[in-house]
Amino acid sequence: MTSTLAPARPTRISLAVRDSSTMLRRNLLHARRYPSLTLNLLLTPVVLLLLFVYVFGDVMSAGIGGGGADRSEYIAYLVPGILLMTIGGTLVGTAVSVSMDMTEGIIARFRTMAIHRGSVLIGHVIGSVLQSVISVVLVGAVGVAIGFRSDASALEWLAAFGLLTLFALAFTWIAVGMGMVSPSAEAASNNALPLVFLPLISSAFVPVDAMPGWFQPIAEYQPFTPAIETLRGLLLGTEIGNNWWITIVWCLGLAALGYRWSKTVFNRDPK
Repeated sequence: MTSTLAPARPTRISLAVRDSSTMLRRNLLHARRYPSLTLNLLLTPVVLLLLFVYVFGDVMSAGIGGGGADRSEYIAYLVPGILLMTIGGTLVGTAVSVSMDMTEGIIARFRTMAIHRGSVLIGHVIGSVLQSVISVVLVGAVGVAIGFRSDASALEWLAAFGLLTLFALAFTWIAVGMGMVSPSAEAASNNALPLVFLPLISSAFVPVDAMPGWFQPIAEYQPFTPAIETLRGLLLGTEIGNNWWITIVWCLGLAALGYRWSKTVFNRDPK
């Protein structure tokens, strides 16, 4: 007499992983169907990199090192800031994508389906982080092509990659929250613009010390500046100081805030 064993019921974790993978695949396919948005967000940091190196480089580099810097030194100074700016630009697409799902009723339909509730948000977040990492790699390749060089060790490169990924994760949760509360895709794009402008008023292009005195606190006490200085320290061997733990605190705080915000809006009963 033979007996058959009933198939094991999927656990809550396995269901969450399965549904999150499905949502991730959906978001990546959605991004592939709208390549113009991804291309525009990718071209912006590349254009800025080339513009500030070949057009404004001689003027902007005057504040580097006290007595100015040559082009190769300014490229080394500029690229870490542009890499962080690339992440900020990618977040606009995330906010727009989430807003489209909200306004078109797809999120409302997902709420009624027998799927893991968190998988909808997790799919957006992981998809956005992957796009950010790919964009950073492509922009970094352009930086190398125009002369960026680093003598960082393998461990420092790994730490730099981890920093960029953590930064992208934290701000992606903020972008998801922005997209969920925006009444339209256009509003989501406008709401996410501060994530693009913040790097412009950071130490991405010139040191904070070279800025007017009244403007220095604005540039210093924001998340992009310590992250940029930490990335420079890892890739170029400059002084990091307290910037590394300030960056981690910013990332963890923003990730927790964005997660809580997004989850609250997602679980809110539709009116």
